[in-house]
Amino acid sequence: MATTIDTIYTIWLREIKRFLKSKSRILGTGGQPLIWLAIVGVGFGSAIGVLAGGVSYITFMAPGIIGMTILFSSIFAGINVIYDKQFGFMKEILVAPVSRVGIVLGKIAGSATVSLISAITVLVIVILVGIIPVSSLTVAGLIEAVVFMVLTAAIFVSVGLVIATSINNMEGFQVIINFFILPLFFLSGALFPLTDAPLWMKAVSAVDPLRYGVDGMRGALIGTAAASYPLALDFVIILGVAVVLIAVADFAFRRMQAK
Repeated sequence: MATTIDTIYTIWLREIKRFLKSKSRILGTGGQPLIWLAIVGVGFGSAIGVLAGGVSYITFMAPGIIGMTILFSSIFAGINVIYDKQFGFMKEILVAPVSRVGIVLGKIAGSATVSLISAITVLVIVILVGIIPVSSLTVAGLIEAVVFMVLTAAIFVSVGLVIATSINNMEGFQVIINFFILPLFFLSGALFPLTDAPLWMKAVSAVDPLRYGVDGMRGALIGTAAASYPLALDFVIILGVAVVLIAVADFAFRRMQAK
């Protein structure tokens, strides 16, 4: 029987190869975020100007766009599960003598790696064009930002897997995802500060894990003056949510293979 590590690596490698073979996904990695930055960032930035802490709007928005990249890339990882179901691959690996935990962790690791590649690509671009000033960056801050990227990706890959385990067609998956994905994005504080938002909006955004991922990246890359919470609090919350949702994804996956 293959070890858990072997299974994780094999599934991880398969997800990476699948990504590298998709030219449209590779090209779209930096395209959509740049469109958001060019249209929303520049357009709103000219009207809003400088925010509290002396941060320009487009600089404030940049970590939010990185968060959007992770959200969109990660949560749609469930599509791969549905494809695997439809083409019989999922049935084969579920009856194979391999670690079930390894299958789940391999899929999460593979899809999270793809999301991380996308996020780092956007980060490099916004640094090169000066949206995030080099003067605000530190080695520790960059490492912290990558940690938040990984945990955020793990959360939404897990969400995508949980949804995909109970759905057998692409249309149903996309309907459910599209219903949740934009509220998650807009309520995360990715595009605007939530300090003056209505009380109900603050309450709803408080249970949005993307909020803590974006806020953590913002604090790590721009400085704590631009963040809503202490970096340690963001980290504890997003780590806890990631652990819980990975466990939920494992449970959902086990139920699926038992059917």
